[in-house]
Amino acid sequence: MQFTFAQESDFDALIALRIEAMHESLERIGRFDPVRAHERFRAGFSPEHTRHIEVAGERVGFFVVVPDGQRGLLLEHLYLQPKAQGSGVGTKVLQHLFAMADAQGLALRVGALRESDSNRFYQRHGFILVERGEFDNYYVRAARQPLTSTASKAL
Repeated sequence: MQFTFAQESDFDALIALRIEAMHESLERIGRFDPVRAHERFRAGFSPEHTRHIEVAGERVGFFVVVPDGQRGLLLEHLYLQPKAQGSGVGTKVLQHLFAMADAQGLALRVGALRESDSNRFYQRHGFILVERGEFDNYYVRAARQPLTSTASKAL
């Protein structure tokens, strides 16, 4: 698996993937609106924080992680094509993000649509529910202390 930086020119492909990945969950709560999804994603799109997820040379998803001030890191988006869901790709992405957060001693936060299967996914990977909004649940994985060079040598 490989993570590559997105470019501004990737926007259309990314929004198409996001809509494909979220369609079922948004339909479930009566909030599927591709125009609204496009506008919301465009308003916050930052290629410098966006990574493609590639498996065997094929792009199967993307994630967006941004600094969240003193609160740590925010996983704004993690979307996989439906055919890649349930294959372990999401777990590998989280392992990468956990290592990144842990190296900096930072918490990792994420929001998930209330009716989405992603809620179980995040809880299964150690995220703790900290707030419920009208449409979203918000989770945090607490900061871990970064390994010191002495401790890492002992491993």
